[in-house]
Amino acid sequence: MDYSPNKVNTKNKFKKVSPVVLQLLPSLNTGGVERGTVDVTKALTSAGWGALVVSNGGPMVPEIERAGGIHIKIPAQSKNPITMYQNIHRLTKILLEYKVNILHARSRAPAWSALKAVRKVGVGFVTTFHGNYSADNKMKRNYNSIMAHGDRVIAISKFISDQLCDRYGVPSDKIRVIPRGVDTQFFNPSAVSAQRIIQLSKRWRVPDEASVIMLPGRLTRWKGQRVMIKALSLIKNRKNLRCILVGSEQGHTRYGRELRREIQKRGLASNFHFTGHCSDMPAAFMLSDVVVSTSTEAEAFGRVIVEAQAMGRPVIATNHGAACETISPGNTGWLVRPNDEKALSSALLKALGMEPNSRKTIAQKSMKHARENYTKEKMCESTMNVYKEILTDIVSHGG
Repeated sequence: MDYSPNKVNTKNKFKKVSPVVLQLLPSLNTGGVERGTVDVTKALTSAGWGALVVSNGGPMVPEIERAGGIHIKIPAQSKNPITMYQNIHRLTKILLEYKVNILHARSRAPAWSALKAVRKVGVGFVTTFHGNYSADNKMKRNYNSIMAHGDRVIAISKFISDQLCDRYGVPSDKIRVIPRGVDTQFFNPSAVSAQRIIQLSKRWRVPDEASVIMLPGRLTRWKGQRVMIKALSLIKNRKNLRCILVGSEQGHTRYGRELRREIQKRGLASNFHFTGHCSDMPAAFMLSDVVVSTSTEAEAFGRVIVEAQAMGRPVIATNHGAACETISPGNTGWLVRPNDEKALSSALLKALGMEPNSRKTIAQKSMKHARENYTKEKMCESTMNVYKEILTDIVSHGG
Protein backbone atom coordinates (compact mmCIF):
# COMPACT_ATOMS: atom_id res chain seq x y z
CA MET A 1 0.00 0.00 0.00
CA ASP A 2 1.35 3.42 -0.96
CA TYR A 3 0.83 6.25 1.48
CA SER A 4 0.04 9.88 0.90
CA PRO A 5 0.24 12.19 3.92
CA ASN A 6 -3.02 13.82 2.91
CA LYS A 7 -4.99 10.70 2.14
CA VAL A 8 -4.61 7.42 4.00
CA ASN A 9 -6.11 4.39 2.29
CA THR A 10 -8.22 2.92 5.07
CA LYS A 11 -9.80 0.11 3.04
CA ASN A 12 -7.64 -2.52 4.72
CA LYS A 13 -7.57 -1.02 8.20
CA PHE A 14 -7.76 -3.49 11.07
CA LYS A 15 -11.24 -4.32 12.27
CA LYS A 16 -11.72 -5.16 15.92
CA VAL A 17 -8.07 -6.10 16.24
CA SER A 18 -6.10 -5.06 19.28
CA PRO A 19 -3.30 -4.52 19.99
CA VAL A 20 -1.59 -3.23 16.84
CA VAL A 21 2.20 -3.20 16.31
CA LEU A 22 3.92 -1.15 13.60
CA GLN A 23 7.39 -2.29 12.51
CA LEU A 24 9.43 0.44 10.82
CA LEU A 25 12.49 -0.15 8.61
CA PRO A 26 14.08 1.51 5.58
CA SER A 27 13.04 -1.02 2.93
CA LEU A 28 12.07 -4.64 2.38
CA ASN A 29 14.99 -5.94 0.36
CA THR A 30 16.69 -9.24 1.16
CA GLY A 31 18.49 -9.31 4.51
CA GLY A 32 18.41 -10.42 8.12
CA VAL A 33 16.48 -7.38 9.38
CA GLU A 34 13.87 -7.83 6.67
CA ARG A 35 13.55 -11.56 7.32
CA GLY A 36 13.07 -10.93 11.02
CA THR A 37 10.35 -8.38 10.21
CA VAL A 38 8.46 -10.96 8.18
CA ASP A 39 8.83 -13.59 10.93
CA VAL A 40 7.52 -11.22 13.60
CA THR A 41 4.62 -10.21 11.33
CA LYS A 42 3.61 -13.88 11.16
CA ALA A 43 3.86 -14.19 14.94
CA LEU A 44 1.69 -11.10 15.45
CA THR A 45 -1.07 -12.19 13.10
CA SER A 46 -1.00 -15.75 14.48
CA ALA A 47 -1.64 -14.27 17.92
CA GLY A 48 -4.58 -12.25 16.60
CA TRP A 49 -2.72 -8.94 16.77
CA GLY A 50 -2.62 -6.31 14.07
CA ALA A 51 0.64 -6.14 12.11
CA LEU A 52 1.69 -3.04 10.19
CA VAL A 53 5.00 -2.67 8.36
CA VAL A 54 6.13 0.74 7.14
CA SER A 55 9.04 1.02 4.71
CA ASN A 56 10.00 2.27 1.27
CA GLY A 57 8.93 -1.07 -0.16
CA GLY A 58 10.91 -3.79 -1.89
CA PRO A 59 10.68 -7.38 -3.14
CA MET A 60 9.67 -8.77 0.27
CA VAL A 61 6.44 -6.74 0.53
CA PRO A 62 4.35 -9.71 -0.75
CA GLU A 63 5.73 -11.82 2.11
CA ILE A 64 4.41 -9.27 4.62
CA GLU A 65 1.00 -9.40 2.97
CA ARG A 66 0.96 -13.22 2.79
CA ALA A 67 1.73 -13.24 6.52
CA GLY A 68 -1.44 -11.22 7.13
CA GLY A 69 0.25 -7.87 7.66
CA ILE A 70 -0.38 -4.54 5.98
CA HIS A 71 2.46 -2.69 4.29
CA ILE A 72 2.46 1.09 3.96
CA LYS A 73 5.02 2.79 1.76
CA ILE A 74 6.74 5.99 2.83
CA PRO A 75 10.32 7.16 2.07
CA ALA A 76 11.57 5.57 5.30
CA GLN A 77 15.01 4.90 3.80
CA SER A 78 15.79 8.60 3.37
CA LYS A 79 18.44 10.40 5.41
CA ASN A 80 17.46 13.75 3.90
CA PRO A 81 16.56 16.02 6.86
CA ILE A 82 13.52 17.47 5.07
CA THR A 83 12.17 14.01 4.21
CA MET A 84 12.84 12.78 7.75
CA TYR A 85 10.90 15.77 9.10
CA GLN A 86 8.00 15.02 6.73
CA ASN A 87 8.05 11.40 7.87
CA ILE A 88 7.14 12.57 11.37
CA HIS A 89 3.80 13.77 10.01
CA ARG A 90 3.33 10.65 7.89
CA LEU A 91 3.99 8.34 10.83
CA THR A 92 1.81 10.37 13.20
CA LYS A 93 -1.11 10.05 10.81
CA ILE A 94 -0.58 6.30 10.41
CA LEU A 95 -0.37 5.78 14.18
CA LEU A 96 -3.69 7.55 14.67
CA GLU A 97 -5.50 6.04 11.68
CA TYR A 98 -4.56 2.47 12.57
CA LYS A 99 -4.81 2.91 16.35
CA VAL A 100 -1.27 1.62 16.79
CA ASN A 101 -0.23 0.61 20.30
CA ILE A 102 3.50 0.01 19.73
CA LEU A 103 5.97 1.29 17.14
CA HIS A 104 9.02 -0.93 16.69
CA ALA A 105 11.86 0.90 14.91
CA ARG A 106 14.54 -1.29 13.33
CA SER A 107 16.85 1.33 11.80
CA ARG A 108 18.36 4.66 12.75
CA ALA A 109 17.15 7.20 10.14
CA PRO A 110 13.45 6.26 10.39
CA ALA A 111 13.78 5.92 14.17
CA TRP A 112 14.51 9.66 14.46
CA SER A 113 11.17 10.40 12.79
CA ALA A 114 9.46 7.70 14.83
CA LEU A 115 10.57 9.12 18.18
CA LYS A 116 8.86 12.44 17.44
CA ALA A 117 5.73 10.69 16.20
CA VAL A 118 5.31 8.37 19.20
CA ARG A 119 5.79 11.29 21.57
CA LYS A 120 3.02 13.19 19.80
CA VAL A 121 0.60 10.27 19.91
CA GLY A 122 1.69 8.60 23.14
CA VAL A 123 2.28 5.00 22.02
CA GLY A 124 4.90 2.48 23.11
CA PHE A 125 8.32 2.65 21.48
CA VAL A 126 10.63 -0.34 20.90
CA THR A 127 13.97 -0.22 19.10
CA THR A 128 16.24 -2.99 17.88
CA PHE A 129 19.98 -2.37 17.74
CA HIS A 130 20.81 -4.52 14.71
CA GLY A 131 24.37 -3.48 13.88
CA ASN A 132 27.84 -2.88 15.22
CA TYR A 133 27.57 0.75 14.20
CA SER A 134 30.68 2.86 13.72
CA ALA A 135 30.99 5.39 16.55
CA ASP A 136 34.46 6.86 16.13
CA ASN A 137 33.30 10.45 16.45
CA LYS A 138 30.69 12.41 18.39
CA MET A 139 28.44 12.99 15.37
CA LYS A 140 28.18 9.27 14.59
CA ARG A 141 27.58 8.37 18.23
CA ASN A 142 24.79 10.94 18.40
CA TYR A 143 23.20 9.59 15.20
CA ASN A 144 23.34 6.02 16.55
CA SER A 145 21.99 7.04 19.95
CA ILE A 146 18.40 7.19 18.69
CA MET A 147 18.30 3.40 18.99
CA ALA A 148 18.89 3.76 22.74
CA HIS A 149 15.64 5.74 23.21
CA GLY A 150 13.16 2.86 23.13
CA ASP A 151 11.00 2.05 26.14
CA ARG A 152 12.65 -1.33 25.60
CA VAL A 153 15.80 -1.75 23.53
CA ILE A 154 16.35 -5.11 21.84
CA ALA A 155 19.99 -6.15 21.35
CA ILE A 156 20.65 -8.97 18.90
CA SER A 157 23.57 -10.31 20.96
CA LYS A 158 25.23 -9.93 24.35
CA PHE A 159 28.05 -8.15 22.51
CA ILE A 160 25.57 -5.46 21.35
CA SER A 161 23.94 -5.32 24.78
CA ASP A 162 27.30 -4.51 26.38
CA GLN A 163 27.89 -1.85 23.74
CA LEU A 164 24.52 -0.26 24.53
CA CYS A 165 25.39 -0.02 28.21
CA ASP A 166 29.00 1.10 27.82
CA ARG A 167 28.77 3.42 24.82
CA TYR A 168 25.23 4.81 25.03
CA GLY A 169 24.45 4.54 28.72
CA VAL A 170 21.31 2.43 28.33
CA PRO A 171 20.24 0.97 31.70
CA SER A 172 20.54 -2.80 31.63
CA ASP A 173 16.93 -3.22 32.81
CA LYS A 174 15.71 -1.61 29.56
CA ILE A 175 17.66 -4.01 27.34
CA ARG A 176 16.39 -7.37 26.13
CA VAL A 177 18.87 -9.65 24.37
CA ILE A 178 17.07 -11.43 21.55
CA PRO A 179 19.37 -13.16 19.04
CA ARG A 180 18.31 -13.43 15.42
CA GLY A 181 16.39 -16.57 14.62
CA VAL A 182 17.10 -19.20 11.97
CA ASP A 183 14.36 -21.13 10.17
CA THR A 184 15.43 -24.62 11.22
CA GLN A 185 12.90 -26.24 8.88
CA PHE A 186 14.54 -24.50 5.92
CA PHE A 187 18.08 -24.91 7.28
CA ASN A 188 17.66 -28.62 7.92
CA PRO A 189 20.05 -31.23 6.47
CA SER A 190 17.29 -33.82 6.07
CA ALA A 191 15.28 -31.38 3.92
CA VAL A 192 18.04 -30.98 1.31
CA SER A 193 17.93 -33.55 -1.48
CA ALA A 194 21.07 -35.02 -2.99
CA GLN A 195 19.95 -33.65 -6.34
CA ARG A 196 20.09 -30.05 -5.06
CA ILE A 197 23.64 -30.55 -3.84
CA ILE A 198 24.71 -32.20 -7.12
CA GLN A 199 23.20 -29.40 -9.21
CA LEU A 200 25.05 -26.77 -7.18
CA SER A 201 28.29 -28.74 -7.37
CA LYS A 202 28.04 -28.91 -11.16
CA ARG A 203 27.15 -25.23 -11.48
CA TRP A 204 30.18 -24.27 -9.38
CA ARG A 205 32.41 -26.89 -11.07
CA VAL A 206 33.46 -28.55 -7.81
CA PRO A 207 35.44 -31.78 -8.42
CA ASP A 208 34.09 -34.85 -6.64
CA GLU A 209 37.33 -35.32 -4.69
CA ALA A 210 37.59 -31.71 -3.54
CA SER A 211 37.40 -30.57 0.08
CA VAL A 212 35.21 -27.48 0.14
CA ILE A 213 35.80 -24.39 2.29
CA MET A 214 32.91 -21.97 2.13
CA LEU A 215 33.07 -18.28 2.98
CA PRO A 216 29.57 -16.75 2.72
CA GLY A 217 29.28 -12.95 2.78
CA ARG A 218 29.03 -10.02 0.41
CA LEU A 219 32.28 -8.89 -1.18
CA THR A 220 33.26 -6.01 1.05
CA ARG A 221 36.58 -5.41 2.79
CA TRP A 222 35.50 -5.93 6.37
CA LYS A 223 34.27 -9.44 5.57
CA GLY A 224 37.95 -10.39 5.30
CA GLN A 225 38.11 -12.45 2.11
CA ARG A 226 41.75 -11.38 1.70
CA VAL A 227 42.63 -13.11 5.00
CA MET A 228 41.23 -16.33 3.55
CA ILE A 229 43.37 -15.95 0.42
CA LYS A 230 46.50 -15.52 2.54
CA ALA A 231 45.55 -18.45 4.79
CA LEU A 232 45.03 -20.82 1.87
CA SER A 233 48.37 -19.80 0.38
CA LEU A 234 50.04 -21.11 3.56
CA ILE A 235 48.66 -24.62 3.08
CA LYS A 236 51.20 -26.65 1.12
CA ASN A 237 49.03 -29.55 -0.02
CA ARG A 238 46.11 -27.62 -1.48
CA LYS A 239 45.59 -29.30 -4.84
CA ASN A 240 42.18 -30.69 -3.86
CA LEU A 241 41.02 -27.68 -1.85
CA ARG A 242 38.26 -25.44 -3.18
CA CYS A 243 37.31 -22.19 -1.45
CA ILE A 244 33.87 -21.02 -2.49
CA LEU A 245 33.25 -17.29 -1.97
CA VAL A 246 29.47 -16.99 -1.82
CA GLY A 247 28.11 -13.47 -2.04
CA SER A 248 27.41 -10.63 -4.43
CA GLU A 249 29.61 -7.60 -4.99
CA GLN A 250 26.75 -5.18 -4.26
CA GLY A 251 28.61 -2.41 -6.07
CA HIS A 252 32.04 -3.27 -4.64
CA THR A 253 33.43 -4.18 -8.08
CA ARG A 254 36.84 -2.64 -7.39
CA TYR A 255 37.32 -4.82 -4.32
CA GLY A 256 36.23 -7.89 -6.30
CA ARG A 257 38.89 -7.15 -8.91
CA GLU A 258 41.50 -6.73 -6.16
CA LEU A 259 40.66 -10.14 -4.73
CA ARG A 260 40.91 -11.82 -8.12
CA ARG A 261 44.30 -10.21 -8.77
CA GLU A 262 45.52 -11.36 -5.34
CA ILE A 263 44.38 -14.91 -6.09
CA GLN A 264 46.18 -14.91 -9.45
CA LYS A 265 49.32 -13.40 -7.92
CA ARG A 266 49.52 -16.19 -5.33
CA GLY A 267 48.86 -18.95 -7.86
CA LEU A 268 45.53 -19.91 -6.32
CA ALA A 269 43.24 -19.57 -9.35
CA SER A 270 42.30 -23.26 -9.30
CA ASN A 271 41.49 -23.11 -5.57
CA PHE A 272 38.95 -20.27 -5.58
CA HIS A 273 35.50 -19.81 -7.08
CA PHE A 274 33.27 -16.71 -6.91
CA THR A 275 29.58 -17.62 -7.07
CA GLY A 276 27.80 -14.30 -6.66
CA HIS A 277 24.41 -14.53 -4.94
CA CYS A 278 23.23 -18.03 -4.01
CA SER A 279 19.49 -18.73 -3.77
CA ASP A 280 19.92 -22.17 -2.17
CA MET A 281 22.10 -21.67 0.89
CA PRO A 282 21.03 -24.93 2.61
CA ALA A 283 22.40 -26.90 -0.36
CA ALA A 284 25.49 -24.68 -0.38
CA PHE A 285 26.19 -25.47 3.26
CA MET A 286 25.71 -29.20 2.62
CA LEU A 287 28.27 -29.00 -0.19
CA SER A 288 30.87 -27.58 2.21
CA ASP A 289 33.25 -29.35 4.57
CA VAL A 290 33.81 -26.26 6.71
CA VAL A 291 32.19 -22.80 6.78
CA VAL A 292 34.29 -19.76 7.60
CA SER A 293 33.63 -16.19 8.71
CA THR A 294 36.75 -14.01 8.42
CA SER A 295 35.22 -10.66 9.39
CA THR A 296 37.89 -8.16 10.36
CA GLU A 297 35.33 -6.05 12.23
CA ALA A 298 33.16 -7.53 14.97
CA GLU A 299 29.84 -9.00 13.79
CA ALA A 300 26.76 -7.81 15.64
CA PHE A 301 25.38 -11.33 15.22
CA GLY A 302 26.69 -13.20 12.17
CA ARG A 303 23.71 -15.12 10.80
CA VAL A 304 25.66 -17.44 8.48
CA ILE A 305 27.60 -18.84 11.44
CA VAL A 306 24.37 -20.04 13.02
CA GLU A 307 22.83 -21.19 9.72
CA ALA A 308 25.90 -23.34 9.06
CA GLN A 309 25.64 -24.92 12.51
CA ALA A 310 21.94 -25.62 11.94
CA MET A 311 23.07 -27.56 8.85
CA GLY A 312 25.58 -29.53 10.93
CA ARG A 313 28.64 -27.87 9.44
CA PRO A 314 31.77 -27.09 11.49
CA VAL A 315 32.52 -23.37 11.56
CA ILE A 316 35.58 -21.16 11.96
CA ALA A 317 35.13 -17.50 12.85
CA THR A 318 37.14 -14.57 14.11
CA ASN A 319 37.34 -14.24 17.87
CA HIS A 320 35.40 -11.02 18.40
CA GLY A 321 31.84 -9.73 18.46
CA ALA A 322 28.89 -12.11 18.65
CA ALA A 323 30.86 -15.04 17.20
CA CYS A 324 32.18 -15.58 20.73
CA GLU A 325 28.57 -16.30 21.76
CA THR A 326 27.30 -18.29 18.78
CA ILE A 327 30.22 -20.71 18.55
CA SER A 328 31.09 -23.24 21.23
CA PRO A 329 34.87 -23.63 20.74
CA GLY A 330 35.93 -27.24 20.38
CA ASN A 331 32.31 -28.37 20.19
CA THR A 332 30.75 -26.62 17.20
CA GLY A 333 33.80 -24.93 15.70
CA TRP A 334 36.90 -22.82 16.25
CA LEU A 335 37.65 -19.16 16.96
CA VAL A 336 40.76 -17.48 15.59
CA ARG A 337 42.29 -14.04 15.97
CA PRO A 338 41.10 -11.42 13.44
CA ASN A 339 43.46 -10.76 10.52
CA ASP A 340 45.60 -13.77 11.48
CA GLU A 341 46.11 -15.92 8.38
CA LYS A 342 48.40 -18.34 10.23
CA ALA A 343 45.79 -19.08 12.90
CA LEU A 344 43.11 -19.45 10.22
CA SER A 345 45.30 -21.79 8.19
CA SER A 346 45.89 -23.96 11.27
CA ALA A 347 42.17 -24.10 12.08
CA LEU A 348 41.36 -25.04 8.47
CA LEU A 349 43.76 -27.98 8.64
CA LYS A 350 42.12 -29.16 11.88
CA ALA A 351 38.62 -28.89 10.41
CA LEU A 352 39.49 -30.57 7.12
CA GLY A 353 41.50 -33.30 8.84
CA MET A 354 38.73 -34.53 11.14
CA GLU A 355 37.95 -38.22 11.18
CA PRO A 356 34.39 -39.23 10.15
CA ASN A 357 33.31 -39.95 13.75
CA SER A 358 34.58 -36.57 14.93
CA ARG A 359 32.80 -34.86 12.05
CA LYS A 360 29.56 -36.65 12.94
CA THR A 361 29.88 -35.62 16.59
CA ILE A 362 30.48 -31.97 15.78
CA ALA A 363 27.53 -32.02 13.36
CA GLN A 364 25.21 -33.30 16.08
CA LYS A 365 26.47 -30.75 18.61
CA SER A 366 26.19 -27.93 16.10
CA MET A 367 22.60 -28.70 15.15
CA LYS A 368 21.61 -29.07 18.80
CA HIS A 369 23.29 -25.75 19.65
CA ALA A 370 21.44 -23.90 16.86
CA ARG A 371 18.06 -25.46 17.62
CA GLU A 372 18.25 -24.78 21.34
CA ASN A 373 19.34 -21.16 21.09
CA TYR A 374 18.73 -19.57 17.69
CA THR A 375 15.39 -20.51 16.18
CA LYS A 376 12.99 -18.01 14.64
CA GLU A 377 10.29 -19.35 16.98
CA LYS A 378 12.38 -18.44 20.01
CA MET A 379 13.14 -15.00 18.53
CA CYS A 380 9.45 -14.31 17.83
CA GLU A 381 8.30 -15.50 21.25
CA SER A 382 10.85 -13.27 22.97
CA THR A 383 9.87 -10.29 20.80
CA MET A 384 6.18 -10.81 21.57
CA ASN A 385 7.06 -10.86 25.27
CA VAL A 386 8.71 -7.44 24.87
CA TYR A 387 5.55 -6.10 23.25
CA LYS A 388 3.49 -7.49 26.14
CA GLU A 389 5.80 -5.76 28.63
CA ILE A 390 5.19 -2.45 26.85
CA LEU A 391 1.42 -2.95 26.87
CA THR A 392 1.53 -3.72 30.59
CA ASP A 393 3.47 -0.51 31.17
CA ILE A 394 0.93 1.48 29.14
CA VAL A 395 -1.97 0.07 31.18
CA SER A 396 -0.20 0.63 34.49
CA HIS A 397 0.43 4.27 33.56
CA GLY A 398 -3.17 4.78 32.51
CA GLY A 399 -2.40 4.84 28.78
